[in-house]
Amino acid sequence: MSDPRVDLSFDGPVARLVLKRGDKLNALDQGMIAALHEAAEAIEAHAEARVAVFWGEGKAFCAGGDIAAWGPLPPMAMWREWTRAGHRAFEALARLRVPLIVALTGHAFGGGLELAAVADIRIAERGVTLGLPETGLAMAPGWSGTQRLVRRFGASIVRRMALGGLMLDADQALAAGLVDEAVDKGEGLARADALAQAIAARGPLAVQIAKSLINAAEGEDAELAGEAIAGALVATTADLAEGVASFRERRPPRFVGA
Repeated sequence: MSDPRVDLSFDGPVARLVLKRGDKLNALDQGMIAALHEAAEAIEAHAEARVAVFWGEGKAFCAGGDIAAWGPLPPMAMWREWTRAGHRAFEALARLRVPLIVALTGHAFGGGLELAAVADIRIAERGVTLGLPETGLAMAPGWSGTQRLVRRFGASIVRRMALGGLMLDADQALAAGLVDEAVDKGEGLARADALAQAIAARGPLAVQIAKSLINAAEGEDAELAGEAIAGALVATTADLAEGVASFRERRPPRFVGA
């Protein structure tokens, strides 16, 4: 990775992505955002990867965007260099071909909760807090907090968090549907790893196609899901092999519908 505060490693079929800026609650700046995008591309390109586990060191999974990074930006730079860059990185993670598990071993605020929302499965340790505090700073959620979070968690809970500043603990987040499991403190990573191993043991192509279809049903890159599956289907046909062969041999194709 181009930034040492974002670490990616591979352990057989499991990719492990870690935020390593614990002294700053893993608050994101431009370098970390770029490195997250790089990490998504690296996971996507790693042929052996079947699942990814993502967490942050220290007291927070991620406290959102670093105010020192975005605070001085003029409006157009805020749009161009901050919001759009964050969206590109988060969307790349959300659309990974492999399932992504986030272990919330620490708090997730603002952009940190938006980052956790890109995962397919979220496991929260008891003692962590989740919230969208942006409007208390006269900011609006900017990394799909009003979009992906609504699609995945529902408008009602996002309204209470974004408009009213509601903060949730792990069990409340489980009841509200923001996380999939709540575990005792210190057990989040072990549970995420166990789940990752269970996913990695299943048929990888079936898992990845199922993830793509679920994302499409949720409104996450539906066009790509349909066209990618269609492309894979026709790639298995004798007609495609004949079409490629006829192109190379500069002759009319002889399709047989097989």
